[in-house]
Amino acid sequence: MTTTGAETVIAPTRVRTAADSATVRRKQGFQHGGWFVTPFLVLFALFVIWPLLRGLYLSFTDANISGDGANLIGLDNYREALDDPLVWESLGHSAYFTLLVVPCITVLAFLLAMLAHHIERGKWLWRLCFFMPFLLPSTVAANLWQWLFNPGTGMVNHVFGIETPWLNDKSYAMLAVVICTLWWTVGFSFLLYLAALQGIPGHLYEAARLDGANAWHRMVHITLPMLRNITGLVVALQILASLQVFDQAVVMMDFLPGPEGSTRTFVQYTLEEGFTSYRVGYASAISIIFFLIIAAVALARMWLLRNREEGGR
Repeated sequence: MTTTGAETVIAPTRVRTAADSATVRRKQGFQHGGWFVTPFLVLFALFVIWPLLRGLYLSFTDANISGDGANLIGLDNYREALDDPLVWESLGHSAYFTLLVVPCITVLAFLLAMLAHHIERGKWLWRLCFFMPFLLPSTVAANLWQWLFNPGTGMVNHVFGIETPWLNDKSYAMLAVVICTLWWTVGFSFLLYLAALQGIPGHLYEAARLDGANAWHRMVHITLPMLRNITGLVVALQILASLQVFDQAVVMMDFLPGPEGSTRTFVQYTLEEGFTSYRVGYASAISIIFFLIIAAVALARMWLLRNREEGGR
């Protein structure tokens, strides 16, 4: 195509003008939107970034709870943490709790969501009953189940006709915390599954029913595949939350580490070192190690999700 000299000069000018206009609009949008995100960024920096940086600095010192006499000691706190048997024991308790809670809560939330989704009468009541415990504060839920598991007056032993020392035996103490957690937190995952079930197109089930698929086949070949993403989200959130278990375990055991330390979690041990032994520097090192573990789990989840999405294309 032939063009005149005037056209050759004008065309780039028009393109450059359009690009400049888009840049101006983006800058104006950022300037206006920046006022809305600034309060969040300030609070995020104040309550997340600054404590993280402060904790990282303290992990290289021998600081105590008073903050006086903090001397740099390099990696000594980290070396001690790696050789501390209670660090590994508490981490094992947190991992054990996570292995018990995550599969159970995922399956239970799915079954409750299926029930609430397909039941016809009293649907709102079922949804309310399943979600209501999640609205309770952690201390209320833990105190409630502490009473239910009481060996002498608790309803659990009375109803089932057993004499299990739930809170006084290391073989049952963590199981009691798991049961409390399932009852208390299943409502959140239940709500996610219920919302996902309502988003599955009904014509898929109609087509499968016309093809002769029974209820089991419809669930296996339609429901579960359509819920794959939400299941991954539930599992990831529950892993991150379970690794940080603290409230219910501490309250149910009257702020003690349980029989023979069987319910001492990683977070609880960190607080014990920081506020009971007054070793803030050492507690900061333990918390940084725990932060790295949580970050590794989150990054692994993101990597697996990205690989699955790329493999599905």
